[in-house]
Order: sequence, then C-alpha cells, then structure tokens
Amino acid sequence: MKRIIVINGPNLNMLGVREPGIYGTMSLKDIEDNIRRQAEQLGVSIAFYQSNHEGDIIDRIHAALGETDGIILNAGAFTHYSYAIRDAINAVKVPTVEVHLSNIHAREAFRHHSVLAAETIGQIAGFGEVSYELGLLALVRHLDKQT
Repeated sequence: MKRIIVINGPNLNMLGVREPGIYGTMSLKDIEDNIRRQAEQLGVSIAFYQSNHEGDIIDRIHAALGETDGIILNAGAFTHYSYAIRDAINAVKVPTVEVHLSNIHAREAFRHHSVLAAETIGQIAGFGEVSYELGLLALVRHLDKQT
C-alpha cells in the first residue's frame, strides 16, 4: 500500500476562521476527513501533519525519507521564501505535490513565485479544498507510473 503524508504549514490550522473569502469555510480537519475518504477509495495510506514552524516542517519532510512514498505539501507563506524547505524536498527525493487553496498567481505579487515548485513534481492552486483532492489523485497516478 502506498504511503502518503499531507504536510500543512503556517496558519492552515486556522482554516474556516481565517479569511474565509479567500480560503473557504472548511476547517483543516474537514479537509483531512475528505482526503482520508478519498485515500481509502484509492487504496493508499494517508497521514497528516501541520506546523506553524519552519524547522518542524523540515524535520517532518526529512522523516518522510524511507517512511513515505509521496508528500502533498501546502507550505503556506513559506512557499514564497523558504529555501530551507526547498532544500529538504530536494534532499529526500520523495515525490512531492505542492498545493494551495487560493490561486497564488492571481493574488499579491509576492505570492506569485514559489521557491518550492522546481523541486516538486507539480503544483495545484486555486481550487479551494479540491486542490488537495487533485493533488492526491495526481500523486497517486505519478506513483503508479513509477511502479
């Protein structure tokens, strides 16, 4: 069974409360419940992790090496400037899909660039909570092609 972890960065624990016009009204737990159901249908094992701390996210990415077949990552604001998270993704070589609830390319200019994207197998943005579902489907299909 394929093992996938969903890693969420800063402020994503505030989903449903923080700027619902941009990020929607679903809580992170609601999104995780939806992904859990989808993972079950796809026959993959899913785990979740959220932290507001860059070093903790890096440690969790490192821990994925040898433990996880793929990562779905919403690094939040770290997307735009964390070369340390970028280096962690590069170091472990675990296939990673970058996801965002909002369309980062249609927002403030500082959000248009992802320093992580070059180290991921792809980026999905702008579909709200469905971004995670699309990310899971894309990652599973990518992993299936590798085996």
